[in-house]
Formats: sequence, C-alpha cells, structure tokens
Amino acid sequence: MTSHLDQVQSFCASQRWFGEKGHDVVVDAMATSVWLSDDGVWPAVRIGFVYCSGPPGSDIPIRVYQLPLSYHQAPAENLSHALIGDWDEQELDDTRVWVYDALHDKEATPYWLDGLTNGRKLDALEFHPVHAPESTTVVPEDAQSLVLTVEQSNTSLVFGDVALLKVFRRLEPGSNPGVEIESALTESGSELVPEVLGSARGSWPRAGGGTDSGELAMMTAFQKNATDGWSFATSSVRDLYAEADLHAAEVGGDFAAESHRLGASTAQVHAELAKALGTDVWEQSKLVEHAAAMHRRLAAATAAVPELAPYAEGLGRAFDNLAAADQPVLVQRIHGDYHLGQVLRTIDGWKLIDFEGEPAKSLVERRALDTPVKDIAGMLRSFDYAARSLLLTDHEGDQQIAYRASEWASRNQQAFCDGYAEVAESDPRQQSALLDAFLADKLIYEVLYEARNRPTWLRIPLAAAAQLAGVEQ
Repeated sequence: MTSHLDQVQSFCASQRWFGEKGHDVVVDAMATSVWLSDDGVWPAVRIGFVYCSGPPGSDIPIRVYQLPLSYHQAPAENLSHALIGDWDEQELDDTRVWVYDALHDKEATPYWLDGLTNGRKLDALEFHPVHAPESTTVVPEDAQSLVLTVEQSNTSLVFGDVALLKVFRRLEPGSNPGVEIESALTESGSELVPEVLGSARGSWPRAGGGTDSGELAMMTAFQKNATDGWSFATSSVRDLYAEADLHAAEVGGDFAAESHRLGASTAQVHAELAKALGTDVWEQSKLVEHAAAMHRRLAAATAAVPELAPYAEGLGRAFDNLAAADQPVLVQRIHGDYHLGQVLRTIDGWKLIDFEGEPAKSLVERRALDTPVKDIAGMLRSFDYAARSLLLTDHEGDQQIAYRASEWASRNQQAFCDGYAEVAESDPRQQSALLDAFLADKLIYEVLYEARNRPTWLRIPLAAAAQLAGVEQ
C-alpha cells in the first residue's frame, strides 16, 4: 500500500501552489495541528504541515507547506479532485478514512469562517478578528465557500460574495507582511485596500527541533464586480490596436485617466503606510550598498542571459548614479511587488491588494523598509508589459502597432506619475537616479524570469533595457 507521505507528495506535486515542482525534493514528513472539529463530528478537520527537503548534502532549504485536511468515513464523489489519499488514522481509533484538501470541502470550510468571526483560540491555532472603523461588512454564518481558480501561490475562497479567505500555502515563521500591512491600513480607516476582517495564526514543529509560528490565513471583504488592473489595462490596449490609425489619446478606451487615478491612489496608500508604520532614512552608505547588490544581480543575469550583455554597461551606469547620489532617501513599508495585477478597479475607485512582497524573497527582506520609488518603478514596467504583451501575441511584426504600443505605455506611465505627484507633492521623475536604478533592477529581474519561463517574451524587457541603457537596437 502507498504510504501517507507518498500520497501527500503525489497530491502536492499536482497543485499550482506547490513551488517545488522541477526541483529534486521529496515530502519527508507531515505534522498536524489541533482538530478544528469536535470529537465524533464528520468530516473531521485539522491543519496539516508538509515538510519538503532536497537530497542529502544539497543546499535546498527545507520548505513547509500548509495542507488543511478533511477526513471522511467514505469516499466523497464531489471531492475526487481534492483527494489526498486514504489510510488508517490512529487518532481516529484507526478508522479507515479518505482524506481531502479541506479548502475544497464545503463541510469543512465553515470552521475558518466561524473562527475568524468569533475569534476562536484552539491551543496552537488562534483566529484574530480585525475591526475597521465604521465597518458595515457582515458575513452570514451559513455563507457557502467557493474556491477561486486564479490563485497560484496560495488558495483563496469566497464566502457568499461577501468575504475572501486567502490561505497561505508555503509558510515562513514570523509576521506575514500582507497581514501586517493590510490590517494596519484597515484599522487606520483606509478606503484604498479591501477591509481586513481577520487573520489566523498558528504554530508548527520546526525541522530539527523547536516550534515556529506565523500567519496561516487572512480574510478580507470580497470586492464583488471588481476588475483587476491588468485586464482593465489590456482592454484599453486592444481598443487602441483595433484602431491602428488613431493615437492613444483619441481612442474611446483611453486609459490615461485611470492611470492618473491609480497614481494618486498609490501615493495616498504610501502616505497612509508611512503614518501607520513609520519611516526611516537611507544615507549614502545604504545607497552604495544597494547599488552594489544591483551590480551583482546584473552580473549574474548577464552570465545567465547573454542577450542582456549589450545593455549591461548602460544599466550599470544607473547603479553607479545611485551610489553617487548624495541626498538621503526616505524609506518606509511599501507594497514590494507592485504591478497591474495587484490592483482592482471597483465602483468606488482603485484598491491595492496583496502586500506580501516578492514571493522569492525571504520574510525578513519582504518586511524591510524600502523606498516608495520601488513600487513606482514596478508599476511603470507593468504599463510597458500591458502594451507589449499583446503586441507579441496578436500583432507580431506590425511596426505601426509597435509604435502605438510604445505611445500607449509612455502616455500611461506619465499619467500615473502625474497622479502620484499631485497627491505626494513630489514628482518621482525628479528622483531620476533612484527611479532609473530601480527600473534597471526590475528589468534584470524580468530578463531572468522571461528567459527561464517565457523565452518568447524576452524581447519585452530587452527592448526596455536598450532604451534605458541608451543603446540603439
């Protein structure tokens, strides 16, 4: 018979949120938390923690994933897609059970809703409601859950079109920046992030001994009828490309007004974050340190992707200029992974979501203070991607459309900066050394990502790298 761990590994390897695919890792342990369900109640529900490691002697770190478990006494036909395995469970008197991913089980998910609504505490698992000033959000106790299919690194459920529960899959000890930042903004009364309704924090055994703890989930108000920024922006791009003889400002789907509003909203959230969580200053020595790190990333990327080499000298100058800057830089908590996919257009305007930072970075790095210019650079690059991605997929080789793509990206980048400057009372374009350095650093990240995952898209960041480096293509 296949062992528990073999069944767990087989299940995890088929899930989008499992980040170890393609690596030589194995599931070598699983721990479990307290029961969320009462004795004798079926399905029995608890949280599992899955441990993955590389081969002996490898430098692959041990990863911990959260796997909520739902135990049934007989196969559940409606949950066949979420079946983890079947085994005799010692803690249930050696009962033969069929075990499912509990987040897909509508009989299991009410335990999360009840815990967050009522602030339950279950030994190593605590639910913490968050209260926004003048909140009117009420989640019905009998609200049914629905798993969203768009999430990749976590799993999100909607309860009755009212609340969104995001369950974190890969766990790290410490405070999750998304929970920390969005809760602080909610409690300060911000209207520019979805209202946080609560979070769940738990403990799990540390590999090698001891205990770690961190956030397991966060629930926010669901933004019904919202459109994500990427879909909204690319609809504008399609309108422009359908009218190839018109300029971006002449098309009915012109996006510049929305980009302006988004810039203003971004500046407002940065101001709210500074007030709620404090600020600091980077002196020149810190700028030198960051410039050196950017140079190292450039060298590594150039070695890995030779197509970047013609632009390396020009990109490196941006980092040299950062190191030479003699004005102190104000730093604070920021979004950290800001792009059009991280904003929603609602009937009330723009809302910013997913403040967890770059997934590949450590929790310490994601919680560190940084310059808001990093977020601005990320969004400026996202406008370029929105224009040029459709150029690659639908209008390959069309020079007139390529000109329109450049025009659309530039128009919306400028509109975003205009909106930001009006609220912040400082124009990010006037911080050219800082902005160019973070744009160059973002381009390096994009080049590596596209080379590894979407080689046909490599032309997008390379074209921008050439422009920033001042090299004719």
